[in-house]
Amino acid sequence: MNAEFFKALDELEKVKGIPKDYMLEKVTAALTSAFKKEYGSESVRIVLDPVKKDVKVYKQRRIVEEVTDVKEEISLEDAKALSRRHVLGGVVETEVKTKNFGRLSAQAAKQVIIQGIREAETLHMVKEYEKKSEEVVTATVTKTADDTGAIVIDTGTSEAVLIQKEQIPGETFAAGDKIKVFITSVKKVGQEGPIVTLSRTHPGLVKRLFELEIPEIQDGTVIIKSIAREAGSRTKIAVYSRDENVDAVGSCIGEHGMRIGNILAELCGEKIDIIEYSEDPAEFIAAALSPAEVISVELDGDKSARIVVANDQLSLAIGKEGQNARLAARLTGHKIDIKGI
Repeated sequence: MNAEFFKALDELEKVKGIPKDYMLEKVTAALTSAFKKEYGSESVRIVLDPVKKDVKVYKQRRIVEEVTDVKEEISLEDAKALSRRHVLGGVVETEVKTKNFGRLSAQAAKQVIIQGIREAETLHMVKEYEKKSEEVVTATVTKTADDTGAIVIDTGTSEAVLIQKEQIPGETFAAGDKIKVFITSVKKVGQEGPIVTLSRTHPGLVKRLFELEIPEIQDGTVIIKSIAREAGSRTKIAVYSRDENVDAVGSCIGEHGMRIGNILAELCGEKIDIIEYSEDPAEFIAAALSPAEVISVELDGDKSARIVVANDQLSLAIGKEGQNARLAARLTGHKIDIKGI
């Protein structure tokens, strides 16, 4: 039984990533609890030896001159009878065979061990998700939308829920579909496991997709300076090249549009404007209003900008329902007022 017990701990560590030392602490606590319940004594020493695959439980009693609690104390005379080495104030240990534990005590110990496994699994999942926080993971859809519109996905660490408002508007899923999701946050709440917030609408998803797809971003040659996104409709992303010989916008588009095409396919065809970042705010704002052509940009000290465009460019600069101007403002960090002439 002991050999099987330690083998089980090895399997837990190997398969579920639960450290053996962690489980040994939990088992020690379980056996201590079982002992106290069975014998009504508070003094016990548990020895778990993974090398010898042995479990030993020792009842402890203090050596005193006059015994007032027979469960916790032993007289010096009786202690000397067991071993001449015992001295006043010392401790006498008597091995208790674990098979003598009562049924209720064994059940209590089992529950503590099961709880320990659950806690360890939860802790392991939290740590795994924390490693992936603000990262993109490829997940598999396991259950399609219910009446709430949420879907259940397998992230490779555990199953999690992608709620409807974090899905790109208009996209649909079927069981078995592979999708990329952005892990926005991880929280541990009680013993129920980690609460993981997943998103396909977060700007971070676009940022990570560009980092995964564009080698020049991976190696630091091209830098993503800012992103503004309205998921399912349009994203503006500002990029900058550290190397004058590398075209930041061209690197993101790729030959025949292959690189940006792969990203668009993952985002259900969401439009993406790739803007070249400039340290000159006026130049940056003008570029951010693409595809409109800007005549002039006048800056105020309170991060406001007055933009002048030709009348035939006004609707293009503002965009449908103001979207182009709104995204440009968020991308550049400036309030934008557009006028036509």
